[in-house]
Amino acid sequence: MAALATLNASKPEEETITIRQSKYLNNLIEQDHRNIKRRIRQILGFKSFRRAQTIMEGIELVHMIRKGQYQHPAEEPLSPAEQFYLLVA
Repeated sequence: MAALATLNASKPEEETITIRQSKYLNNLIEQDHRNIKRRIRQILGFKSFRRAQTIMEGIELVHMIRKGQYQHPAEEPLSPAEQFYLLVA
Protein backbone atom coordinates (compact mmCIF):
# COMPACT_ATOMS: atom_id res chain seq x y z
CA MET A 1 0.00 0.00 0.00
CA ALA A 2 2.91 2.36 0.65
CA ALA A 3 4.11 2.02 -2.94
CA LEU A 4 0.62 2.76 -4.22
CA ALA A 5 0.37 5.86 -2.00
CA THR A 6 3.71 7.07 -3.34
CA LEU A 7 2.59 6.59 -6.95
CA ASN A 8 -0.73 8.33 -6.36
CA ALA A 9 0.86 11.30 -4.56
CA SER A 10 2.18 12.81 -7.80
CA LYS A 11 -0.94 12.16 -9.90
CA PRO A 12 -4.13 14.18 -10.24
CA GLU A 13 -7.30 12.74 -8.70
CA GLU A 14 -8.71 11.32 -11.97
CA GLU A 15 -5.48 9.42 -12.73
CA THR A 16 -4.96 7.75 -9.36
CA ILE A 17 -4.57 4.00 -9.18
CA THR A 18 -7.05 2.04 -7.09
CA ILE A 19 -6.91 -1.60 -6.13
CA ARG A 20 -10.02 -3.54 -7.10
CA GLN A 21 -10.39 -7.03 -5.80
CA SER A 22 -12.75 -9.54 -7.30
CA LYS A 23 -13.48 -12.28 -4.84
CA TYR A 24 -15.06 -14.54 -7.47
CA LEU A 25 -12.72 -14.02 -10.44
CA ASN A 26 -10.91 -17.30 -9.81
CA ASN A 27 -14.26 -19.11 -9.77
CA LEU A 28 -15.03 -17.81 -13.29
CA ILE A 29 -11.68 -19.08 -14.55
CA GLU A 30 -12.17 -22.46 -12.90
CA GLN A 31 -15.65 -22.77 -14.44
CA ASP A 32 -14.15 -22.20 -17.87
CA HIS A 33 -11.69 -25.05 -17.28
CA ARG A 34 -14.28 -27.45 -15.85
CA ASN A 35 -15.04 -29.04 -19.22
CA ILE A 36 -11.34 -29.40 -19.96
CA LYS A 37 -10.70 -31.14 -16.66
CA ARG A 38 -13.57 -33.53 -17.31
CA ARG A 39 -12.14 -34.49 -20.71
CA ILE A 40 -8.54 -34.80 -19.53
CA ARG A 41 -9.44 -37.72 -17.27
CA GLN A 42 -10.49 -39.70 -20.34
CA ILE A 43 -7.43 -38.61 -22.35
CA LEU A 44 -4.93 -39.85 -19.75
CA GLY A 45 -4.97 -43.23 -21.52
CA PHE A 46 -3.28 -41.90 -24.70
CA LYS A 47 0.08 -43.47 -25.39
CA SER A 48 1.59 -40.44 -27.09
CA PHE A 49 1.64 -36.88 -25.85
CA ARG A 50 1.27 -35.54 -29.38
CA ARG A 51 -2.07 -37.30 -29.94
CA ALA A 52 -3.43 -36.06 -26.61
CA GLN A 53 -2.26 -32.54 -27.46
CA THR A 54 -4.00 -32.64 -30.85
CA ILE A 55 -7.27 -33.79 -29.30
CA MET A 56 -7.09 -31.10 -26.60
CA GLU A 57 -6.45 -28.39 -29.20
CA GLY A 58 -9.52 -29.51 -31.11
CA ILE A 59 -11.66 -29.48 -27.98
CA GLU A 60 -10.41 -26.00 -27.10
CA LEU A 61 -11.16 -24.75 -30.62
CA VAL A 62 -14.73 -26.06 -30.45
CA HIS A 63 -15.20 -24.28 -27.11
CA MET A 64 -13.82 -21.06 -28.58
CA ILE A 65 -16.19 -21.30 -31.55
CA ARG A 66 -19.13 -21.96 -29.24
CA LYS A 67 -18.28 -18.98 -27.04
CA GLY A 68 -17.76 -16.68 -30.05
CA GLN A 69 -14.03 -16.17 -29.41
CA TYR A 70 -13.02 -17.47 -32.84
CA GLN A 71 -14.19 -16.17 -36.20
CA HIS A 72 -13.16 -17.91 -39.40
CA PRO A 73 -11.60 -15.40 -41.84
CA ALA A 74 -14.40 -15.38 -44.40
CA GLU A 75 -16.10 -12.62 -46.38
CA GLU A 76 -19.41 -12.99 -44.55
CA PRO A 77 -20.13 -13.97 -40.94
CA LEU A 78 -20.55 -17.71 -40.46
CA SER A 79 -22.54 -19.66 -37.92
CA PRO A 80 -20.58 -21.78 -35.42
CA ALA A 81 -21.58 -24.96 -37.29
CA GLU A 82 -20.38 -23.54 -40.62
CA GLN A 83 -17.06 -22.52 -39.03
CA PHE A 84 -16.61 -26.03 -37.64
CA TYR A 85 -17.39 -27.67 -40.99
CA LEU A 86 -14.87 -25.43 -42.76
CA LEU A 87 -12.16 -26.41 -40.27
CA VAL A 88 -12.97 -30.12 -40.52
CA ALA A 89 -13.01 -30.20 -44.32
